[in-house]
Amino acid sequence: MKTSGHLIRAAAGSFMTVATLLTNVAFTAAPAAAGDGTGAVFVLTNNAVNSVAIFNRAANGSLTAAGTVLTGGAGLAAGLGSQGALALGDDRRTLFAVNAGSNEVSAFGINRNIPSLVAKVSSNGIRPISLAVHDNVLYVLNQGNATNAGNISGFSIAANGALTAIAGSTQSLSSNANGSTLTAAQVSFDRDGEHLVVTEKGSNKIDVYAVNNSVAQPPVVYASNGNVPFGFAITNANNVIVSEAASGAVSSYKLTEKGLASVTASASTHQGAPCWVAVTGNGKFAYTTNAASASISGFAVAQNGTLTPLNSNGITAVVGPNVSPVDMGLSADSKFLFALTRDPVTNMRGISAFAVQADGSLVAIAGIAGQLPAFAASVASY
Repeated sequence: MKTSGHLIRAAAGSFMTVATLLTNVAFTAAPAAAGDGTGAVFVLTNNAVNSVAIFNRAANGSLTAAGTVLTGGAGLAAGLGSQGALALGDDRRTLFAVNAGSNEVSAFGINRNIPSLVAKVSSNGIRPISLAVHDNVLYVLNQGNATNAGNISGFSIAANGALTAIAGSTQSLSSNANGSTLTAAQVSFDRDGEHLVVTEKGSNKIDVYAVNNSVAQPPVVYASNGNVPFGFAITNANNVIVSEAASGAVSSYKLTEKGLASVTASASTHQGAPCWVAVTGNGKFAYTTNAASASISGFAVAQNGTLTPLNSNGITAVVGPNVSPVDMGLSADSKFLFALTRDPVTNMRGISAFAVQADGSLVAIAGIAGQLPAFAASVASY
């Protein structure tokens, strides 16, 4: 394997210490995820000197730390308050990361689970926090600050992952024209790439942007069913499953050419602060991490978007005593769910891992104990 200024070979099979993982830029080569059941999990460290931590995934879901790669930009070194700070390309050969501290997006090519920095570009806004990818188009959500309005902005993706700004694609958030801060949480494409959805947790709104020839149009704005719409995921039937952090609930909506229509309004998780959402590839199950309850709640999702709790008490899985689960991601085949967690004593973050069963239930498997920095954010996996 060739090395660059960002890559240093590591001893094969070694398990790196916290210091090594977070200060060295090192890798363990791993087989590509192509038919052998293996894959990778990526986490954004979000440090002031930003980087992506890499974990090789075995066929049984177990993880092995495999080093970090610098993004070339600055993280926030504080909570992002968002979902989707990392995004994989549709072909899983590219990876994109926000640099919220330097207002940039980094693009990587992936070879045998190893990301290699291709380029970084301006995010065309202030404080990028979330990314959405569909085919060869990427959109970034810029949260803004007290003097700069938040927005979304689009880029075309070259074959190697390099990004080029799309003329006319920048659109303001519906509630951020005056520069109010911390309102937005996530951006995502629908399954057809014809719409972008943004949750605005500070204003309890959901923005829907039509996308014509890769260019986003001004938003159509909808009221959220519950308070603080945060993370969400969109199924293959264009059912939008949204967490409501302050309501302790999850809502579903159907997105069509006619707009966004509520299906199940504020289904309670009976847990505290549901924030991040993941849906299985077949669209049948949705999960939300409950940041204030050390648990994950699961829901069955009908074809029309109706939500049915998998457990009457809202506890589909427990991530550990007094451990706060935050962002999460599913493997490409939806066999494994990985949740980023925070230890309240050390403030370090780890990864809780689960095998997804046919009925949607979750079985805990070995994860990664506190090896990630306090403000690590986002999980992208295949």
